[in-house]
Amino acid sequence: MSLNGHVPIFPRLKAASLCCEVARGLCSPISPGHGIGRPSVSHAVVVIFLEFFAWGLLTTPMLTVLHETFPQHTFLMNGLIQGVKGLLSFMSAPLIGALSDVWGRRSFLLVTVFFTCAPIPLMRLSPWWYFAAISMSGAFSVTFSVIFAYVSDVTEEHERSTAYGLVSATFAASLVTSPAIGAYLSACYGDNLVVLVATLVALADICFILLAVPESLPEKMRLNTWGAPITWEQADPFQSMRKVGKDPTVLLICITVFLSYLPEAGQYSSFFLYLRQVINFSSATIAVFIGVVGILSIIAQTLILTVLMRTIGNKNTVLLGLGFQILQLAWYGFGSEPWMMWAAGAVAAMSSITFPAVSALVSRSADPDKQGLVQGMITGIRGLCNGLGPALYGLIFFMFNVDSYRKMKFCIYNTVSLSIQKSLIPGPPFLLGSCTVVVAFLVALFIPENTEPPVVTCADAKDTSMLAGVHINTPLPGSDEDTPAPTSDEDFEPLLQDSFV
Repeated sequence: MSLNGHVPIFPRLKAASLCCEVARGLCSPISPGHGIGRPSVSHAVVVIFLEFFAWGLLTTPMLTVLHETFPQHTFLMNGLIQGVKGLLSFMSAPLIGALSDVWGRRSFLLVTVFFTCAPIPLMRLSPWWYFAAISMSGAFSVTFSVIFAYVSDVTEEHERSTAYGLVSATFAASLVTSPAIGAYLSACYGDNLVVLVATLVALADICFILLAVPESLPEKMRLNTWGAPITWEQADPFQSMRKVGKDPTVLLICITVFLSYLPEAGQYSSFFLYLRQVINFSSATIAVFIGVVGILSIIAQTLILTVLMRTIGNKNTVLLGLGFQILQLAWYGFGSEPWMMWAAGAVAAMSSITFPAVSALVSRSADPDKQGLVQGMITGIRGLCNGLGPALYGLIFFMFNVDSYRKMKFCIYNTVSLSIQKSLIPGPPFLLGSCTVVVAFLVALFIPENTEPPVVTCADAKDTSMLAGVHINTPLPGSDEDTPAPTSDEDFEPLLQDSFV
């Protein structure tokens, strides 16, 4: 002890250093030296495939458990559960992204995958706890944000768009195959086996991260930023959207994205339940429907989109995609026969070209020094829609008593038997969604199309990848954005060139 009663400065520095080392050990549960090989896109692809394959297996059992748990208000509860999950994911994504910049990607891959898949075994143990856990897991359901940051770390600028496309295609492939496998296992062996298989796949994903995934964030970046404070600006999910109104073109694009993606997010959350409850699709038919529409969407977003971008231009491609979305939502809203759902599904696959075309339009319209900011606005708006859309659809289903339609058989009036279900609109939320997309189409007409794309710097591209959420804004194959921007020697980072990509 010193004469004034205080601890001398050198022991205090040693104690502070020791505390920092202990904190690092607690907050970094996996050390950076582990893993198989050097960090690559292949590691990210495996993590994404296993996580969404596990959830895709549960498509059929989840519809059954949802109806059994909430028989009176199935659509309403589904919308509220998915809405809470989406809002929590929107609120937490910037914070987790900022923390992964400080502590590394690998630790947060483990955290996000673990908490996202934690509700799976609860499906058969306690349905109430299962749905409560799904809602709360939204705070960690941001695996895509960390994955795209991981990909950004291990690829160079000219490889990044291809790598993002590979990750997105892997996500689509997992959801194309897994529902059919889950439906087959459920029909042959019961839902318990499906839940068990999904749990084992999720555990395999966690073990793969622990044993095989190396840290992608360079050591010098983690050491330099360790202990750096996370500001409110970094963690604020509304930060980027506050600047929407400063540019008229960006404002029009953001309004278009909000009005078009709000019904799309609601549709994703409830459509398979709608096919099961209202259209009376069997589990096997739903699985086949997912597979067919998924394959058609992949074709539309690759081959057809590239042709349209080169022939009719960026803005016209966006308008065409919005037109297809209006048609498919109206068809879902008025359709009451199974063949109508299949036809509308084919149109829905064509409408999937909208967001990639909007992303390219944003890249062409924004100034070179605002690329990351504008893409962050678009991603933030879509994240907000992921929370509002499902809740809105669930509320509309509840207001129109859609759960009651399938319970009513016939009504006798003037000795004529009339079907109540067929006399009403089967899918009111889809019809309302088509109206909002009509407004989005009218707004998009006023978006000026800039034919000269700006040059995107490496720093902007990295910022954009960090802001990405469930979908990534990638340049289109063959477009001008696919050409790498020149970088100086000072900006060069020795990132790994993945030969597979």
